[in-house]
Amino acid sequence: MTTEAASTSSVAAVNPPVRRLADWPAADLRDLATEHGTPLYVVDLDRVRENAVRLRQAFLDAEISYAVKANAIGSVLETIADAGLGAECASAGEVVRALEAGFDRVRYTAVNPPARDLDRVVDLAADHEVAITIGASDTLDRLAERGWTGELFVRVNPGVGAGHHEKVRTGTDPKFGVPDERAAAVVSEAAERGFDVRGLHAHAGSGILNDDDLDSHRALVARMGELVSEVADAGVVLDTVNVGGGFGVPYRESESPLDLDSLAAATHEALDSVDGSDDRDPALGIEPGRYLVADAGVLVTRANTVKSTPETTIVGVDCGMTDLLRPALYDAHHAIRLLAPDAAERGTVSTTVVGPVCESADALARDRELPAPARDDLLAVGNAGAYGYEMASTYNSRPRPAVIALDDGESRVCVHRETIDDLTRLEVDR
Repeated sequence: MTTEAASTSSVAAVNPPVRRLADWPAADLRDLATEHGTPLYVVDLDRVRENAVRLRQAFLDAEISYAVKANAIGSVLETIADAGLGAECASAGEVVRALEAGFDRVRYTAVNPPARDLDRVVDLAADHEVAITIGASDTLDRLAERGWTGELFVRVNPGVGAGHHEKVRTGTDPKFGVPDERAAAVVSEAAERGFDVRGLHAHAGSGILNDDDLDSHRALVARMGELVSEVADAGVVLDTVNVGGGFGVPYRESESPLDLDSLAAATHEALDSVDGSDDRDPALGIEPGRYLVADAGVLVTRANTVKSTPETTIVGVDCGMTDLLRPALYDAHHAIRLLAPDAAERGTVSTTVVGPVCESADALARDRELPAPARDDLLAVGNAGAYGYEMASTYNSRPRPAVIALDDGESRVCVHRETIDDLTRLEVDR
């Protein structure tokens, strides 16, 4: 083995492409649950850093921005900002949090932006490097009315969608972006009106993992390359073509991890396949979110009750759809692990793991083979770092869980557990 090959092998060994739920030390999770209670989110900031390194190695020349909506906890944002990535924000609140976390490059991707969001972002852009991505031509009027003509991107709807569920395949949903046949006209109008038009943006969807999704991603990238040439023909030379994110992680234990190097190569090949002169060769931009944080987080929960039924063994736990919405919203699969010290010695049973919310949708897993659970057992839910705490709600007046950050061998509370008093603090006339 050559020195270079040995070095690559060593890096791969310490920074594998995916962290499975079985890789989390059960004893450590039990200790954290004992100290901080349940339900409890645990996020490993070292793993976030590892994922950032892998992205940079695969996309050496790309402008990488983190999709803040995947996880906007301050400690996570600060870790990613320190890694040198930019921030892609879907709301004014995310812009504020990204700037507070220390991001140097921030982009506000406006999807039907409320007036209050535009007001806040325009104010922030006066003192910070904030670009705005528009998805409708009338947003130009709204920005001009606010006296803003700064760094602008135009989001395009390329008619190409991909992802793990129909609800996240944004590339074919007319809600998102300017129809691609109108992109050149909107870019030209923005330039003529004095906006600093920098590039095009598109996004196929979320959770791209299998071959069909990768084919859709290639098609989207190729179409974006064609649009760059069409825009140049209309007289506007762009700096960047941003093809979004949506890079998937394997939620099922049987799924293989995304081949990031192959994805990067396919992305560059799709762009390079478009004929054009050197002045039509913009930089590549990507905006992964889930890929950076999903396998860096778990949700630890405790069994409240266990009951046998003719259909299955019901395991009632103290977290539910208010803490982790993805199974109820997308029928999403999350690995579940019994953390009991003697779990390997117990026989397995078919279980349905349910939460305390009075809705049939409140199930974390159905018909899942697990070591026979008992009341007070701890369980862990995998790949909870993306769209876990971020989508948590206070439905049923249930306070949101605490979040523990693991950082260089130490643990600390990075989000305190909410209380019922917190839920009523904003109410008036009580």
